[in-house]
Amino acid sequence: MEFEEGDRVKVKKAGVEYEGIVMPSTTGHIIIKMVSGYNAGIDPKGATVTIVQKKQDMEASFKVAGKAEVKAKKGLPKVSILSTGGTIASKIDYRTGAVTSQFSADDILQAIPELTEIANFSGKAIYNILSENMKVDYWQELSRAVVEEIKNGAAGIIIAHGTDTMMYSAAALSFMVDTPVPIVFVGSQRSADRPSSDNAMNAICAAKVAVSDIAEVTVVMHSDGSDDSCSIHRATKVRKMHTSRRDAFRSINSDPIGYVDYATGEIITSLSYVKRDEKELSLSDSLEPKCALVKFTPGSSPDILGYFIDAGYKGIVIEGTGLGHVSTDWIPQIERATSQKIPVLITSQCLHGRICDRVYDTGRDILKAGAIEGEDILPEVALVKMMWVLGQTQDYDAVVDMLKESVRCEINERSLV
Repeated sequence: MEFEEGDRVKVKKAGVEYEGIVMPSTTGHIIIKMVSGYNAGIDPKGATVTIVQKKQDMEASFKVAGKAEVKAKKGLPKVSILSTGGTIASKIDYRTGAVTSQFSADDILQAIPELTEIANFSGKAIYNILSENMKVDYWQELSRAVVEEIKNGAAGIIIAHGTDTMMYSAAALSFMVDTPVPIVFVGSQRSADRPSSDNAMNAICAAKVAVSDIAEVTVVMHSDGSDDSCSIHRATKVRKMHTSRRDAFRSINSDPIGYVDYATGEIITSLSYVKRDEKELSLSDSLEPKCALVKFTPGSSPDILGYFIDAGYKGIVIEGTGLGHVSTDWIPQIERATSQKIPVLITSQCLHGRICDRVYDTGRDILKAGAIEGEDILPEVALVKMMWVLGQTQDYDAVVDMLKESVRCEINERSLV
């Protein structure tokens, strides 16, 4: 019988036997994913292949196993897992050999049974996408689903999300939802089939936060490269700072709210936070999608700003240089935008630290043109905040005031050394 992609096989060559699932190959070699999570490539010349299990039989047994019921336990709080996709809810797609988002929220519970010792979970798949496909209207739909779950008695919310754009979604939820319970974003840098996967630890730590007293929107991910603890990042102060490290997420211009000790489950906090039931549940989900984040680079044309002005954009965030500068030939376009009641918010490419456009002449001219200093807000958070503020009011003066105000701890009153 000929083997095909997705079959489990044993390949024997030169006295060594390899067992795994057949992956797509573009080289003529037999590529299998072994139980260890690593791939092996074997030259078929002189190799013998034995089929252990056909792909369709494995899929059938997976579906049967997936029907196992997770029974509720008395005395545990109710937590809702809302899945949007991403690596934490991914598996290998044997059609392409790539990691694809295919698991539902229920699959996460099946894969990480330790979660059932922390809370009684209900799962719902809101989306099943990789996070680069997230859209503004998806944020709105997600916020409504979160509010509905809280109204239905959820004591905490976990949102499984892809890591690449998680900081945008977390910031959006933070602005849109006043919450009396924890809302925790969690993802993983490495899929469950890899031996170094961080999905289980991140999910367990996220569950600990979801039943805690921290009633804010947070991001919970590995604190360092080991499996010691997870950081609890405030949604408006967190950024993904590495492409693949498990501790890619960092709080910028702030410490994390705290940490979850993985071994003990204990939560240690270092910052003040909004406590459970301190706020009434409310939803302000109006967003203005026609906002732009523009990165200034040396020699870049001011026509870039002109494009967004002429295209009818309602708000512009500029990621300027160190203290928040752009070249002098950009300033007339900034003035043109603000004269048309299009707010222009200035942030810094440095990320760490605070902008100040009152030190050099260029900065003073930028302010004279009507731009707003973003203080120490992150550029991505500034974009999301701009969308949210413009969704709340059309009054230009009110928009400017709200952009200057710290709504969700996105701006620190002062910078500490």
